[in-house]
Parts: sequence; C-alpha cells; structure tokens
Amino acid sequence: MSVMTETPASGDWIDFRRDTETGIESVSAHFKGHAYDSHDHEELLLGVTLQGSQRFNCHRALHTSTPGKAILIEPGAVHDGYAAQENGFTYSMLYIPQQWVSDNLQKRSGEDISIVQAAFRNTLTDDRVLIMSIVRAFNALHNGEGRLARDESLDLLLSHLMPHVDLKPADKLTDSLIRMNRVRDYLIAHLDTNPGLDELASISGVDRFRLSRQFKSAFGQSPHAYLVRLRLRTARQLLASGISPSMVALQTGFADQSHLGRWFRRAYRLSPAAYQKYCSNVLY
Repeated sequence: MSVMTETPASGDWIDFRRDTETGIESVSAHFKGHAYDSHDHEELLLGVTLQGSQRFNCHRALHTSTPGKAILIEPGAVHDGYAAQENGFTYSMLYIPQQWVSDNLQKRSGEDISIVQAAFRNTLTDDRVLIMSIVRAFNALHNGEGRLARDESLDLLLSHLMPHVDLKPADKLTDSLIRMNRVRDYLIAHLDTNPGLDELASISGVDRFRLSRQFKSAFGQSPHAYLVRLRLRTARQLLASGISPSMVALQTGFADQSHLGRWFRRAYRLSPAAYQKYCSNVLY
C-alpha cells in the first residue's frame, strides 16, 4: 500500500510503502530544513541520497550525504536529519527488519550470529555496487515489481552488504554495564509506567546522579531519552499490528493519543494514524 503525504507550505513530502510478506518498508521523501528529531529504529536502514545534501548525527559524529552516497544505519543507532542546503534533499530508504535479515543469513550460511554484535563499518559509503543493489531492491519493493524481482534483488543486496558489516564479540560485562543493563531491562518491562530516577537508582544500586552518566555512557542517551525512543519503537510495532492509536498510547506509557502523536511526528514525520494506514489499511 502507498500513501503520499505533503506539507504544501514547505514542499516536504513522504511516499511510504510496506511489503506485507517481508515487513520491509520503503520510503521516498523530500525535506527542506529540519526533517527528524533524534530517534532510532528496530530495522536496518539502507538508503541513498538522490538530490541535495542530507545531514545527520549518528554515532556521535556529524555526517553529510550527497548524491552518489549510500547511508547505512544499524538497528538501535540514534540519528536525526536535516537539510544542509536551502533546496532541501531527496532520498530513498529501505527499513529491513532484523528478523528477516537473520533468517536469510542463516539460510545462506547456516551460521548463528545472534551471539555477536553487528555494526556497519562506515555510516556513509560510495560503494557503487552496493548503491546500485540498494536502488534495485528499493525499486522492486516500492514499485511492486513482483515477488521474483523482490526476492532476487534482496538476495543480491545481502551479498553486497555483508562486506560492510563488522561483527564484534559482545561487550565485556563490567559491573557498571551489568547495573545499566538492569535499568534498561526494567525500562523495557515497564515502558507503560512513569518511572523516576530514584526508582531506577534503587534498581541499579547506583545513586541517581551517577546513574544518568553511566546509562548515557552505556547506551548513548539519558534514561528518559531511551525510554521515549523505546516507546516509539514499540508504538510502531503495535500500530502496524492494527491496534488503535489511542490504545497504543495507553500501552506505551504516553499520556494520551495527542502526546503519542507529538512525539511520533517529531521522530517519523508521520502521524500514528497515517503510519498505521500505510501498514494495515486500518482507519480510526
């Protein structure tokens, strides 16, 4: 299903589609000025800049993507986005679920990579072969070229993507990381509640002042910022499954549907209802 949204005053637009079999989302968009607040995704993001200069922060570094470059962002990597020039930028992006990647890599190699951490060697690349494979897969999915075209292009994309993936052993569990993992797991289990720093300090055994610093060192964001992004990622999943935005707001700890909507639009430039319409054709 495809829906185009546009803001006439700014000229910004988003063309979004979702392949129901694979769960892969394809987005073509154009933005002038600010595009997205800091957020992350459960999926792998593979994209190409088509026009203009696309600037974003990721991995604590500032990146500028121009036509002829591919953008590679792994799941959980926090990033934002804005135009580096007045005429804005246009890009195409694939959002590929981790489970789809894991299943297909296992079919190809028979190896279990769940015990290692995966990251891209570089956030930007000018690898022409990879760029063309991203474009080919995007066109097959976004233009509905059929299952054979989709499957073949995605297999080719995985082949060209793997040299850009850096597999690392899991982080050594220091005492601080063990305590911060405890806080993270608590936030995941209680994302629909309203925790405070004293509560998290009690869980971790670290005072509230050191906790914020250690948590940011471990996960790149403060506990509150991490909780918001966790709620947004969960909201995307629930909306895609057809749950109403008002119920999603309740289940993910937002004060109400309007509160969810404000955060959702800041991160994804879509309302929860619009995103759900793309995914499930359910209207509320």
